[in-house]
Amino acid sequence: MLARKGLLPDGFLLTRLAEDQNQPNRSRSRSQRARFITKTGSCNVAHKNIREQGRFLQDVFTTMVDLKWQHSLLIFTSAFLCSWMLFAMIWWLLAFAHGDLEPRDPNGEPGPVPCVTAIHSFTSAFLFSIEVQVTIGFGGRMVTEECPLAITVLIIQNILGLIINAVMLGCVFMKTAQANRRAETLIFSKNAVIAPRNGRPTFMFRVGDLRKSMIISATVQLQVIRRTVTSEGEVIPVCQLDIQVENPLRSNGIFLVSPLIISHTMERGSPLYELSAQSLASEDLEIIVILEGVVETTGITMQARTSYIPEEILWGRRFVSIITEEDSRYCVDYSKFGNTVPVRMSSLSAKELNQTRGVQEGGSDVQLQGWGLVRAGRGGFRRGGRAYDSSTPQPWYAQSDKAEKEVEQKGQKKTVQLEVIGRQIEEDALRELSD
Repeated sequence: MLARKGLLPDGFLLTRLAEDQNQPNRSRSRSQRARFITKTGSCNVAHKNIREQGRFLQDVFTTMVDLKWQHSLLIFTSAFLCSWMLFAMIWWLLAFAHGDLEPRDPNGEPGPVPCVTAIHSFTSAFLFSIEVQVTIGFGGRMVTEECPLAITVLIIQNILGLIINAVMLGCVFMKTAQANRRAETLIFSKNAVIAPRNGRPTFMFRVGDLRKSMIISATVQLQVIRRTVTSEGEVIPVCQLDIQVENPLRSNGIFLVSPLIISHTMERGSPLYELSAQSLASEDLEIIVILEGVVETTGITMQARTSYIPEEILWGRRFVSIITEEDSRYCVDYSKFGNTVPVRMSSLSAKELNQTRGVQEGGSDVQLQGWGLVRAGRGGFRRGGRAYDSSTPQPWYAQSDKAEKEVEQKGQKKTVQLEVIGRQIEEDALRELSD
């Protein structure tokens, strides 16, 4: 419509239509592959057909903490209103049973002492219930010593009010101080990369902490989620395999004072050992990253999670450096946190690379060693020597007296000692001179 009115050019409209046609295909391909962990760290698992719902009530506190904020506030408000209404009804019944609600002549004789002063209706009883439970005393209503039952109700309401306050305030505090709130300032790179490091293909991603307060005893754990089939034909839709994080300390602990690049070498025994550039797009796998540690300021254990699917793993790229030294201190440029640069890398998997290297290393380089004079024909000599393996080089003069040499004669191999060869050469030389 805008193109017809001349507000937008036709080329822009056609371009947008082409993008709109391609966009559903991309979204459809992404929606077909389910994620086990979202990029924000939440578990993408729906629990259905749970028949034992009563198990959640056995741990009421944890259930209330796990609820959403709107549900928690609704329960918080309902608990106070219900308790106020319940005790308002009790106070009204006490006043009604004692006769405090009967009308009296203001000019007549004063009646009996009421259980609670200034209670004339249910509204006044409700106000007195609020004053008792939240300890707000306006001085107009109070309990007298006329009714021992009223004193008992006053004690029960105070105890119950303290319990409700403790539980509700505890739930609010735990929801605001949850460990996942601290994880909001822990960031992971949007994409992971596979690049050569020390001659080996390596899976890498970057993690950083935006706060100055450190994460004590931080550890990183990597897991590969993929669909596998056992030798018996059993299909395991979610198979979790741990992969080792490269660390000189032989542990998964890290010192997260600045952004770090966490790496995993794709060597023999790794779940990514057979992963190549061609098979990466068709692989049905997900790499989960779990970072755990203790918050320095609160001492609460926290956990941050993210995941990478094949579309988010870049082959043949490497993260750029973001740490520089300025004014005698290190500075981190977070604007380049997820930037990568291309590197030269083979598209073969680590397994194929090892097989190729094995063929090249299997053919031993044969070199000549122990050069000496060997009979080449009548009246002449030629340079020759013994074949040896270059992997274990040994000089010819280091050989013992029992060293042997292989000489080919008429298609057969004959073993002759070096001393015998030397004597034969001298005898032949003297014989030629005498002739």
